[in-house]
Amino acid sequence: MLELLKTIEWTPFILSFELAAATTLILFAISLPLAWYLSQTNSKTKPFLEALMALPIVLPPSVLGFYMLVLLSPSSVIGTVIHELFNVQLLFSFSGLVVASCFYSLPFMIQPLQSGFESLNKRMLEASYISGKSRWTTILRVALPNMKPALMTAVIITFAHTVGEFGVVLMVGGSIVGETKVASVAIYEMVEIMDYTGAHIYAAIMIGMSFTVLLSVYIFNHRQRYKLGGLSS
Repeated sequence: MLELLKTIEWTPFILSFELAAATTLILFAISLPLAWYLSQTNSKTKPFLEALMALPIVLPPSVLGFYMLVLLSPSSVIGTVIHELFNVQLLFSFSGLVVASCFYSLPFMIQPLQSGFESLNKRMLEASYISGKSRWTTILRVALPNMKPALMTAVIITFAHTVGEFGVVLMVGGSIVGETKVASVAIYEMVEIMDYTGAHIYAAIMIGMSFTVLLSVYIFNHRQRYKLGGLSS
């Protein structure tokens, strides 16, 4: 077993986790104010915004990957501006993978956060405002500590979903060793060259990691519900 582990090239897994960590952190910062706004507003544009945020769930990865490819290309306005300002090439780079992953994984962060905010006791939030706390203080010190299951779900599911991305990362990043060749792309290439033994090993590792992540979410949520049930009784 140890000999087998020594033969595994771990760089694709490391890249997958680095991509997932960066995407999760960025999306948390972006989604927090968006989820709060969507949970509090009664604007007529709310259904439109919710549909827009959820669009990556129903879009085929090839469609989203194609438009990200066009959007981030050096010939596009965005690609040109970013290259001139920061000297960064987004296509076929780790930075481009992060940008594409943020679009693809957005619903998995924003929807649990929005549901968590909507489930909060409104009187608790009103009491925070009455006591003189600002909106951000209320979100960070009152809302988030009282919606731990939703927060945990948003962070872990976003991380796990990003680790498992394939179509978008392949189209935007290609397969550059040490740069954009993540675990899902490595498995695809092994299957292409009929290296089924290697593909089995990589796939088994991904299954184990994904199951562990999901199991952690369910265990945490069940414990939180048990604690709340104990407090209410």
